[in-house]
Amino acid sequence: MNIRIENLTKRFGPQKAVDNISFEVRTGEIVGFLGPNGAGKSTTMKMITGYLGIGEGDIYIGDKSVRHHGDELKRHIGYLPENNPLYTDMPVIDYLVFCAELQGIDKAKIPARVREMIDITGLKAEKHKKIGELSKGYRQRVGLAQAMIHDPEILILDEPTTGLDPNQIVEIRKLIRELGQHKTVILSTHILPEVEATCDRILIINRGKIVANGTAESLRNQSSGNAVLRVLIEGATPDEVRTAILKLPSVKQVLPVDSQPGRMEITAEPGTSLGRVLFHLCVEKGWVLTEAVPVETRLEDIFRNLTLN
Repeated sequence: MNIRIENLTKRFGPQKAVDNISFEVRTGEIVGFLGPNGAGKSTTMKMITGYLGIGEGDIYIGDKSVRHHGDELKRHIGYLPENNPLYTDMPVIDYLVFCAELQGIDKAKIPARVREMIDITGLKAEKHKKIGELSKGYRQRVGLAQAMIHDPEILILDEPTTGLDPNQIVEIRKLIRELGQHKTVILSTHILPEVEATCDRILIINRGKIVANGTAESLRNQSSGNAVLRVLIEGATPDEVRTAILKLPSVKQVLPVDSQPGRMEITAEPGTSLGRVLFHLCVEKGWVLTEAVPVETRLEDIFRNLTLN
């Protein structure tokens, strides 16, 4: 079930939390929704789920408007909010049964569905404990279980791996990837490596506006970042090598890397064929180029460039 957002705006007093954004998420796609605190991520997700009313514009789930069919569409959505509100006095099993009943699951099917969610989210050892007795990581798993209990076609996950240890994060990533094969998933997180490991596409929002939309690879290709090459050159002193490289066209800086003499990181203007130019320099000087590794533009750098202005 597709999600289509058209010219969506949300105001809180004079402030625009979301400013005329439009995008689409297709069935079978996991989209990472990124942005600094206060950028409008959670507000957008709350409007998709019907937790917040729509200001201007509209959201379509399938071909139906959330503005006009919000209550009907909620049954198709599973939502893990940022703060994961839970009834801490309830045992895990009782809470999941309660959530299943709220979602209108046939009573005869609830026990099997609860067992399946406990198994999927790794809650077997904790299922009889009260939620208030669980660690933050296990509470997060309970939140994931309630979001999936009714087998929704759409999952909206706001910081789903908060509080999980590294092993749990790997397990939840795998689960989200499996779910994303046949569901529509929007995933918000501040952990950028998690986005690359989990998501098919990335949306970056800043000050209420979408500032980037594409795969991690396409965002790198669109980035106006510098060409960077990490090299190891032998046959001359580091100072001689550095001086010669700085004379090459388009080279901006040469910095030493690690403690090994001759290893350095060269930064040149975008579009520079740095490897070819450097190879010819080494041949001309009789130096030995033993290592030349392009330094890929990091998603963190792209994020900072788009959200710091």
